[in-house]
Amino acid sequence: MAKNLKPFLTAEWRYLAMLNYVIDPTVLQPFIPHGVELDYFQDRTFVSVVGFMFLNTKLMGVPIPFHRDFEEVNLRFYVKRNAPDGVRRGVVFIKEIVPRAAIAHVARKYYNEPYVTRAMRHSVERDEQTQAMKVDYGWFEKHPDYSYMSVNVRGAAALPTAGSLEGFITEHYWGYTAQKDGSTLEYRVEHPPWRTWSAKHCHLDCYVDLSYGPQFYPTLSKQPTSALLAEGSPVAVYRGVKI
Repeated sequence: MAKNLKPFLTAEWRYLAMLNYVIDPTVLQPFIPHGVELDYFQDRTFVSVVGFMFLNTKLMGVPIPFHRDFEEVNLRFYVKRNAPDGVRRGVVFIKEIVPRAAIAHVARKYYNEPYVTRAMRHSVERDEQTQAMKVDYGWFEKHPDYSYMSVNVRGAAALPTAGSLEGFITEHYWGYTAQKDGSTLEYRVEHPPWRTWSAKHCHLDCYVDLSYGPQFYPTLSKQPTSALLAEGSPVAVYRGVKI
């Protein structure tokens, strides 16, 4: 369907740091849009804190000055829908943080996505000799210190193996958003499979109650079940359709 349409947004998503947590599915029930259901991996439900870079961003093929390159950090979980052409596996966002007010405005207007604007920063440190890399994302959440997430990896990236948790986390190609009228917006996100690294070390230091709500504190205050870094790729996001 979406392949015959012009993308609403194109960009490169790079350096995707993903911290993945097993969560009680009852916590997610209030956030599930109509018409989709939770997607489980080995009978477990996951949420992910994901930080990445938006690069070379264009809306309807047009670059927006001062809004091409920026960070995003989001909290998301995984759902699926039984569509006429088969099962569509997608994500639902709890919160998406960006440093550009115009980006947040467009996402809320056209998709009703839960975007907010915060001061943000990032760093990518590479050591070519040892093939080590550290990626950090920070955001300011009305507190004297920045919240931040980080992953440390080493070696070469590889495509996830079939049936792996890494594949489950990275290979959801639809987005679902509850609309104000009670319907659900479904939109396609196109990108090739991403090569990933398993993170040797990771860290999340944020004010969970402020950033995401107290119901997520028991989950996000623990060490993640897994952490990875995906190298990313060009992506295309299409206009949504109500289902």
